[in-house]
Amino acid sequence: MSAPPRGPLPSPRQRPLPPLRLLLLAAMLPLCPGLNVCTRGSASSCEECLLLHPHCAWCSKEDYGGPQSELPRCDLRENLARGGCGGELEGPHTSVHVLQDDPLSTRASGHALDQLTQINPQRIAVDLRPGEAARVRVQVRPVEDYPLDLYYLMDLSLSMKDDLDAIRHLGTRLAQEMRALTRNFRLGFGSFVDKSTSPFSYTAPRYRDNPCVGYKLFPSCVPAFGFRHLLALTDEVGRFNEEVQKQRVSRNRDAPEGGFDAILQAAVCTDKVGWRKEALHLLVFTTDDVPHIALDGKLGGLVQPHDGLCHLDQANEYSATNQMDYPSLALLGEKLAENNIHLIFAVTKNHYMLYKNFTALIPGTTVEILHGDSRNIIQLIVNAYNGIRSKVELEAWDVPEDLDLTYTAICQDGVAQPGQRKCRDLKIGDTVAFEVSLEARGCPGPGSPDRRLALKPVGFRDTLELLVTYNCSCACSAHAEPDSARCSRGGTYSCGACACGPGRLGARCQCREGEGEEGGEAPQAPCREAEGRPLCSGRGECVCQRCLCYHSDFGRIYGPFCQCDDFSCARSRGLLCSGHGDCHCGECQCHAGFVGDNCNCTTETETCVSGDGQLCSGRGHCVCGQCQCTEPGAFGDTCERCPTCPDACGTKRGCVECLLQLPPSGSDRAPANETCQKQCRDAVVTRVDTVRLDVPDTVTCFFKTAQDCVVTFAYSEVPGGKSTLTVLKEPDCGSAPSTLTILLAVGGSVLLVGLVLLAIWKMLVTIHDRREFARFQSERARARYEMVSGAWGAPRGGAGKESTCGGPGCLLPGASSRKGRAPVLPGGGTRGPEAAVSLPCSPARPPTRFTANPCPLTELNGPSAS
Repeated sequence: MSAPPRGPLPSPRQRPLPPLRLLLLAAMLPLCPGLNVCTRGSASSCEECLLLHPHCAWCSKEDYGGPQSELPRCDLRENLARGGCGGELEGPHTSVHVLQDDPLSTRASGHALDQLTQINPQRIAVDLRPGEAARVRVQVRPVEDYPLDLYYLMDLSLSMKDDLDAIRHLGTRLAQEMRALTRNFRLGFGSFVDKSTSPFSYTAPRYRDNPCVGYKLFPSCVPAFGFRHLLALTDEVGRFNEEVQKQRVSRNRDAPEGGFDAILQAAVCTDKVGWRKEALHLLVFTTDDVPHIALDGKLGGLVQPHDGLCHLDQANEYSATNQMDYPSLALLGEKLAENNIHLIFAVTKNHYMLYKNFTALIPGTTVEILHGDSRNIIQLIVNAYNGIRSKVELEAWDVPEDLDLTYTAICQDGVAQPGQRKCRDLKIGDTVAFEVSLEARGCPGPGSPDRRLALKPVGFRDTLELLVTYNCSCACSAHAEPDSARCSRGGTYSCGACACGPGRLGARCQCREGEGEEGGEAPQAPCREAEGRPLCSGRGECVCQRCLCYHSDFGRIYGPFCQCDDFSCARSRGLLCSGHGDCHCGECQCHAGFVGDNCNCTTETETCVSGDGQLCSGRGHCVCGQCQCTEPGAFGDTCERCPTCPDACGTKRGCVECLLQLPPSGSDRAPANETCQKQCRDAVVTRVDTVRLDVPDTVTCFFKTAQDCVVTFAYSEVPGGKSTLTVLKEPDCGSAPSTLTILLAVGGSVLLVGLVLLAIWKMLVTIHDRREFARFQSERARARYEMVSGAWGAPRGGAGKESTCGGPGCLLPGASSRKGRAPVLPGGGTRGPEAAVSLPCSPARPPTRFTANPCPLTELNGPSAS
């Protein structure tokens, strides 16, 4: 087997994750009836059984199932235990053991650099069974005040002269800014131009010492060079300024630069550059042009690929610049990752997109825009440093080819992000976690050593070491017995079964090939179920007077005469026993809750419950989980539709209340939209201003709401199982009367009734008074008549006789005593006023309201004194 590849694990784009549905299907496959891969795999040994599926196990018990057993030794654990295997099962599981678990550090100050811990745990042992995943949880925390090594790599081609002038005092200013972020800071410096061979540089003798000869703007410059390491990493920033001030620009021939040569040497020459293992490594690459890449060296006759090694001579100059090709992007990424170096491309704006594309191919790199004179270089470095420290990306190294890794990031918000292995926008001290799933696709060859791989955050020195062991062998195989007596000296006994040698057959290798075939019919009789029946039911071979059943792709054939199988039962919708039972010898044995020949009839009634909680809406019976409507005119999944039923309006009331946002009966809250969608799922609703009552085949419904509003809607059924509802846009709600109007109406009514009663009383009093007055007049007239009649009957010389009314001077009723007019006497005569006529007076009648006493008081009391 080839050696495992080194380097970072391909991105998720290169290795797509299997869909979740396929993973669930694969996990449930051996558990589905009729799809038991353990028994269908025809495993003849324990090792073959373990490779079928993680749920498969092997029974190593010698007498498992008895001498005539047809039970397979490779099966699900529960099936083997049910068959009497007991504890002699071979089926190892995947396991994870933490070997080193040092706690995470918080600050770098006050601790030795080699004792800082930014990843937890540090070592894990994993026992993997093929097909069964192991899950490892990794925690990462960037340490505060972590040491920083920054190497400044500058392009010194002629176009960068103004940038060189701008960074003469870069070291001092940069150190001030960086020490605000970390107190342990070191700075180094290097430069590059390009290969000093044609066609990359000028090679004519006149340009050998001064390639700028004849160039008017800059007539003097130094010869071209590949890479020079000028200052090892140091905390003496003054030396950085001194080295920068010594530098002079050079001139190359073509536009691209040899920066990739310089990056590789600065990364791999760790001793000369001075990279510390316990520090964060930043490599700042500044240029204003594109780089040469691998295969460009062929233009100058350089066909040897770069070997990825350090080639600095005694003068710290790249000695293999004219011997090897430029390095490839893959080689750069590998070497930068090996040495935990973050590469920062500081490039001008017109080349930003090119280097941005490089960052997708080289892990752990960033790109920033550099101004034309590098005046923003300090802010650029600070921003890049903060960006690097604010993200954590996990990568894997030395992953075996037969091992699959999947990632789930759990960032500072605590939300799992499947398929992600990077967290952003972190603060120093934040802790993030990653769940890594490891799954082996197969087993390595015999004698293969254990596999080792590493998980590490990009740019961190801390790693998690994983020691992976494959569980591909059975413990019972170590006790195999070659040429065993248990196998009739014709095979090897291992894990409870015999592996027969050439020419031997039978469960115990007790038969030889051809034995029993020439013996006629008698030796084969035990293989017939009945006389005249085919040998082994036509589905097996008779070997050693026993039936060896054929293997079938449809399922398992078994039985003493191969007469049974687990795939010939009735099906429903393509599923054996409807997926709700087990097939045993042609008959379905239904699971709990199902009945019928093919187990397609459920005994559950939940699917028959209508929206109002009744079984089949009270209009039918639930049979096999479906409603059979018995009410004439009822239909629907739960018999809920019935336009001709007396309660047809009630079935749609809930939908109408939802549409009008009315509280349902017994509630004071409007229903939610989800409730309306559920209740109106089978209705086509139309909102109108007026509901027509003369539409045929339509039921008009009314109901009154809790607010005393009348809701009107029309209900009808249409083909296709839908119902049509025509609903008023707004319910009919009468306006409430005004309180003032009520008071005025009541007061006015009371006043009106009072006036009517008063008028009636007044009318009755008036009628009574008129009657009394008429009676008075009648009595008065009669009194006059009687008085007159009495006067005519008295003697003329009535002097000396008393009046009948009690005294003289009694006037006739109606007689006038006015002056100048004498009273009229009976007979037409008159007398003077002095001769008043005395009439009789009758005081016997008492006076009334309108009748006064006709006689003066003096007359009643006797004669006057005068």
